[in-house]
Formats: sequence, C-alpha cells, structure tokens
Amino acid sequence: MSRDHDFDVVAFGAHPDDVELFAGGTLAKSVAQGLRVAIVDLTRGELGTRGTAETRKAEAAAAQSILGVEHRENLDLGDGFFEVNESTLRTMIEVLRRLRPRQVIANALSDRHPDHGRGAELAHRAAFLSGLAKIDTGQEAWRPQAVYHGIQDHWLNPDFVVDIEGYSDVKAQAIAAYATQFHQPESEDTEPATPISSPEFLEHLKARDLAMGRLAGLKFGEGFQVKRPPAVAGLSELG
Repeated sequence: MSRDHDFDVVAFGAHPDDVELFAGGTLAKSVAQGLRVAIVDLTRGELGTRGTAETRKAEAAAAQSILGVEHRENLDLGDGFFEVNESTLRTMIEVLRRLRPRQVIANALSDRHPDHGRGAELAHRAAFLSGLAKIDTGQEAWRPQAVYHGIQDHWLNPDFVVDIEGYSDVKAQAIAAYATQFHQPESEDTEPATPISSPEFLEHLKARDLAMGRLAGLKFGEGFQVKRPPAVAGLSELG
C-alpha cells in the first residue's frame, strides 16, 4: 500500500519523559495498532534537579523500547532557555519535513513548567510553517493533518479523550524507566526531592487518567486539546 507520509504520529516533548507522562498510553496503543510512531525530545532535560543529561538519555532509550516506538531523537535546544524564534522553528520544520507525520502530539498549551507551553507553541507554529513551500530547507514542504496537545501537570478540560484501557500498565512501565526522576525508595536519602519525585505523584497521574476516562465513559483515558477542531465524516465516527 502506498503511503503519502512516513510516520503516522510524531510526539514532541520539551523534556525526556514528557510524552510518556501525557501520552504514553496513546503511543503504546498506536504502536499496537500498527502505526509508525516517533518521539522527538526538544531538550536533554539537563537542568532537571535529579539525574543528568546522560542518564536521561539512557532512560529515554529504555522507555522507547518499552513503548515499542520506532524512532526517537533529541534536538538539544536548551532546557529552560529555548525560545520560539526563527532558529528553533527552522529546526522543527526540518524535522517535520524529514519525518513527515500525519499527526503531531505536543506539550500542553499551558502548564506549571514554562517549557511546556513554549514547546506547544513551537510545535504548533512549526507544523503550519512546514507546509509553506517558500521556506527553503532543501526538503519538500509537508504539513501534518493535525496537532494535538496533551494535558500535563495542570488540569485542563480535554477536547477529546483517547481510551488507553489495556495500555496503562505499559505507560507505567515506560515512566518507571526514568528511575532518576520519579520515586525510588532506595535513592530518597541521596537525591533531592522534587514535585514529581514523591510517591504521591504517580498516584496522582493514575488518578488523572482515571478522571479523564470517567469524563468520556472509559476506565482509563488520556485527554488532549486542539486549536482546530478535528473533522469527522459523520456522526457514526463519534463514540
């Protein structure tokens, strides 16, 4: 079967572990459905309180393997300091034209960490600009069909919810691959505490997936927001 795109889904996250937290179940399910999935981390997470850029690189590779994601790369745009400007937009445009995704998943439109909102804006703007042929990168212009924004630390009302029942355990395993970032009883005496290192954080994460699922009449769900409503052929396509 011929394809007019290379990847079905490309998920952009400001830091390694972002996409696992807000879309890990969705990505695992997409892979199981036979879709080609890639993850692109915008930064190495080098300013994180716990761990190092090197340990997070290894953890990201382990999480990728658990999710079954085909491709992962890191743009190293600068944790905490990357901006939405011509340089970073051109970098993103080159990635989009190389990977040619049908759908893009990106960070939350607003959140506690300012990198998340900037990452969302960067992905959204780059997805549009990537379709402009007069922006010359030596590649063919390519515009994804849709950009979906995950929901992260702050509760945001979703525009739609993906059913991740059957994939919540895989999501939890992928998150656990980031051993330096989340609760590990054996390291609590040597590592400083952070907002995501308490045992309660993982409980809150599961509770959010349950709450998102409840909104949509599901057991577990991951919510997403859109700037442009998705089109459907008819009511029969809606749950």
